[in-house]
Amino acid sequence: MLKKYISKKSIFYKPYLFFRIFWLEKIFIKRKTYSQCGEDIFIKKFFQDYPKGKYLDIGAFNPIKYNNTYLLYLMGWSGTNIDLNQTSIDLFNIVRPQDTNICAAISDKNEKVEVHIENIFSPLNTISKNFSKNLSMGKKKVNSYFIETKKINDIVKDKFDFLNIDIEGMDLKVLKSIDLSYYKPKLVCLEIFDQKSFAELEKYLLNFNYIYVMKFGPSYFFKLKTKND
Repeated sequence: MLKKYISKKSIFYKPYLFFRIFWLEKIFIKRKTYSQCGEDIFIKKFFQDYPKGKYLDIGAFNPIKYNNTYLLYLMGWSGTNIDLNQTSIDLFNIVRPQDTNICAAISDKNEKVEVHIENIFSPLNTISKNFSKNLSMGKKKVNSYFIETKKINDIVKDKFDFLNIDIEGMDLKVLKSIDLSYYKPKLVCLEIFDQKSFAELEKYLLNFNYIYVMKFGPSYFFKLKTKND
């Protein structure tokens, strides 16, 4: 495939990004949903009375494909997208210039960690040692590098209504880097793959008055309790 021969140092790098956006992702075709399992349809309905809200998407990956916030962006929302892969952020800067797009690895403390990169267009890039086992040793050896992690409280100052986290097994560490008592998002979406992780995350979120609502595939939704709940 062509992407195997593309690197950030290549003169074809930026033209290939536009090729992906217009030819592969077909940004000009409007769709009912851009999420992997229709999550954004539920999100849109949940926020139907909020025409100009804010979101924070951590582990954003792609501005269109499998994206839970692009439908909100088209509705007039804006927010912050964070990913540890600079190529993902370059794509966001092209497609979503009204957003703040940040290349960073997020955790509950500042520390030096290894970033495991399958390839610059992969959704599997991660700082999780467990999830990195899905990557071949050859690719990890060539593409991996070290980075200093950051906490959300240090880089995001504005409050937001919707929090989306898809960060390959690091969800709890990322949540602990966010002062939920300050930001108070009305809806939280987490990617969860096992019941143990779900139990840990549900217990943690209950401390901040969040309750489980429903799931779509691996995406679990929690909402901030109201007087009517």
